[in-house]
Amino acid sequence: MSNDRLLQNVVSILIMAGYNVSERCEIRPRSFDLMTSDGKHLLVIKVVSQIDSVNEDIAWDLDKIARHLGAVPLIIGERARDAPLERGAIYLRYGINAVSSATLYDYLAEGELPLVYASPGGLYVNIDADRLRELREEHSMSLGDLAHALGVSRRTISKYEGGMGTTLDVAMRLEELFNDDIVMPIDLLSYTPAAEERSPASLPSGNSTDADPHQLPADRLRSIGISVQELRRAPFHAFAVYEDETILTCYGTAQKTVRRAELVGNISQISGTHSLCVVSDYRKEKKIGKTLVIGEERLKHVSDGSDLLEMVTEK
Repeated sequence: MSNDRLLQNVVSILIMAGYNVSERCEIRPRSFDLMTSDGKHLLVIKVVSQIDSVNEDIAWDLDKIARHLGAVPLIIGERARDAPLERGAIYLRYGINAVSSATLYDYLAEGELPLVYASPGGLYVNIDADRLRELREEHSMSLGDLAHALGVSRRTISKYEGGMGTTLDVAMRLEELFNDDIVMPIDLLSYTPAAEERSPASLPSGNSTDADPHQLPADRLRSIGISVQELRRAPFHAFAVYEDETILTCYGTAQKTVRRAELVGNISQISGTHSLCVVSDYRKEKKIGKTLVIGEERLKHVSDGSDLLEMVTEK
């Protein structure tokens, strides 16, 4: 299946499940293709045929977007290396869940949580460790007894009861032995960013160590009290935050502004944020859809963050 057809399939699934879906991000480079929300969950989705094509820069962007917007990053694909993604299985790419469109459909449309995750060596499941211990004790089995029944070591059983996952085969044998469910389903929309924010593999595009920092829009925004966190490959270049209000911010020339402003404005509506484009060869200000477009020279006359926030939020 081509990337276009795969993306159309994903959009259809999301709409069927009651999600509002952003326009497709067609501006390159792009770390995600869609942003979508059902009012409870905000998802930022990368659609690729081969999940191995998601590199560290893309994952860094997805993680940073998740942190700033309280979103869940997802990779939807078809293959990992030379093998198709298994239906009902979750794969990981730099700590971000990757699944097939069929798994996404099962989760969103049918309410079926995945049970299996892929890891080097095969497919694995998470065991309800407390329930396993209860069942073993209810059956008056020692760690050694259960280990002998499964053909594993006593230490392995101890690890299972400590929370270690196991192969699908062992989990099925345990459930047959105790005639009870012990496999824990996986919530596809549960995402916990890493304890420490990962560093990008490379500097954000457009940042040059030879440039005068006072001429960069990001530095001008910082000088008026706005926190700026730059991205690597998103259709907007940075998060600008002032008084707990987030502004999706992009920089560029007037030639490329209209399409980008419309797209970023659409994404901001889905994500419940605001949008701003700072244009190098423009001297005034105007609104394109929901996006404030302002020239770099005009931005120099904005005295503080509250003034810019008022301009951005003004209808």
